[in-house]
Amino acid sequence: MDARFVETLTPFLPFLHGDTITEDTPLRTYGLDSMQAIELMFALEDTLGVALPDEALVEETFTTAGNLWRATQAARDTATVAAESV
Repeated sequence: MDARFVETLTPFLPFLHGDTITEDTPLRTYGLDSMQAIELMFALEDTLGVALPDEALVEETFTTAGNLWRATQAARDTATVAAESV
């Protein structure tokens, strides 16, 4: 996970209380609810310049920081491949 991802994610976890975000960090446990998940998705898209596909917008994606990071990276990789094929 890169620093921009962690910086974007942190404000959406009100119960983090200074804990370090790792791939195993359970997002719901630290306070991410379904409404915040939508706001987080938009924030990540804006910050990282990606668009999460509809199939990534499932509960499993928002279970842990690692799952969300992998979905974000997959979206970034897909966008890179699409841009290179133009």
